[in-house]
Amino acid sequence: MVAALRDEIARLKGGPGRPDIKATVRPSGMEKASEPQPTDPRGGRRRGGTRAKLVIDEERKLEVDAPPRSRFKGYASYLVQDLMIRPQVTCFRRQCWRTPDGKTVIAPLPPGVDGHFGPELRRFVLAQYHQGQVTAARLVTLLRGFGVVISKRQVVRLLIAGKQSFLDEARAVLRAGLTNAAWITADDTGARHKAENGFCTQIGNAQFTWFGTTGSKSRLNFLELLRAGHGDYIVNDQALAYMRARALAGPVVARLSEHADRIFADRAAWNAHLERLGVAALKVHPDPVLIATEGALWGSVKAHGLLADTVIVSDDAGQFNVGPHGLCWVHAERLVHKLDTFTDAQRAAQRRIRALIWRFYRSLKAWRRHPSPARKATLSARFDRIFGHKTGFATLDRLLARLRANKSELLRVLERPEIPLNTNGSENDIRCQVTKRKISGGTRSDAGRDCRDAFLSLHKTCAKLGIAFWDYLGARLAVPGCQEIPALAEIVSARGHRPP
Repeated sequence: MVAALRDEIARLKGGPGRPDIKATVRPSGMEKASEPQPTDPRGGRRRGGTRAKLVIDEERKLEVDAPPRSRFKGYASYLVQDLMIRPQVTCFRRQCWRTPDGKTVIAPLPPGVDGHFGPELRRFVLAQYHQGQVTAARLVTLLRGFGVVISKRQVVRLLIAGKQSFLDEARAVLRAGLTNAAWITADDTGARHKAENGFCTQIGNAQFTWFGTTGSKSRLNFLELLRAGHGDYIVNDQALAYMRARALAGPVVARLSEHADRIFADRAAWNAHLERLGVAALKVHPDPVLIATEGALWGSVKAHGLLADTVIVSDDAGQFNVGPHGLCWVHAERLVHKLDTFTDAQRAAQRRIRALIWRFYRSLKAWRRHPSPARKATLSARFDRIFGHKTGFATLDRLLARLRANKSELLRVLERPEIPLNTNGSENDIRCQVTKRKISGGTRSDAGRDCRDAFLSLHKTCAKLGIAFWDYLGARLAVPGCQEIPALAEIVSARGHRPP
């Protein structure tokens, strides 16, 4: 911001300002460039007929005044799709009876009626707000334009009140996904809550998506999210192995492993345990309380059967580096792409290295489709040659050395061909949260935050499972005539380890 103001002042004074070095650099096209080009100039795919996809509700015959001696040749069909949007007010006259013992018995309302707004209107409000990204204020204007008498406070209640069943289903989807996933990708983005900056974390794969907004983006926070709603802290073999891997002091690990208490119901009980063992009083690096807490969280994740053999693929953000970990190739190449170059020799070196990475990436994609153990050594040696280059461009050489140090994570696909080579799925999923942030700003209540995350999670999961979000809402709100849809967690579990 300060640099931008200085540039503006320089321009107002007649100066040139700071040159925009990146203005002439094209965005990274690694993924698109490594895809095979379609042979059909029209894209290789034709759109199917519309009539077979539609259910005709009404058929009307139209007549025309034909000239004399004309012959009738039947009818020419012309399909028109339309919507019928109008308010409908129903007055339920409920029988009231007084029992002999003085109690009043009133006829129950029909299924799906919850409050003074019917299930179809509630479905419309939820779909427009979460799928259509319409603000609450505009929803009020829209509904009033239809003739519905409603206030903004009532719309907000329709969005967040009584939604615990949806929150529970979103959490069940996360648990099912983490239990059965061969891989997941993770990403995060900024989020405002109660006028403070926070972060929304995305977790998902080809079968599900889940969002969680918190005030931190640390590894501790990520591990808490991976517990999928469980609140306990567990010291087991996996937790102790995590602590040792993170260089926790041996005497501290010994105190935790030798103590009889291994399971703690919540954070308060865990912190009290660390106090009794004298761990909290230690002032060393790394922080023993932090590492021990992360380990206990990882132990809880494993104890509940989550992430049993799951690879976490991320963009090299440190908080996601837990368990078996893979790195996104698109983000790795983007580091090379975004380097500032100032001479022709530097630009030539950058283009040469990017071309080598693209070709190697294309080879990895081909190997992933048809894994061949015989080619693993060849690809590994080729990786060393590419990232062991000495170009004479010092910044690029240092970057290549850093990427070479991440070889095991960049080549995780050679061990697990089912995992993706990039985090494009997370990038696509999290756009809805970014759009919601731009349109609506932040959330003001915990209920509003939780409902936003849950409904966007359910919307994205429905899309991946091939379920229309409109139909899903109709099934859950008991809209008359809607087909039943099983619990999304059951569908995610049934698909299990299906490759992407």
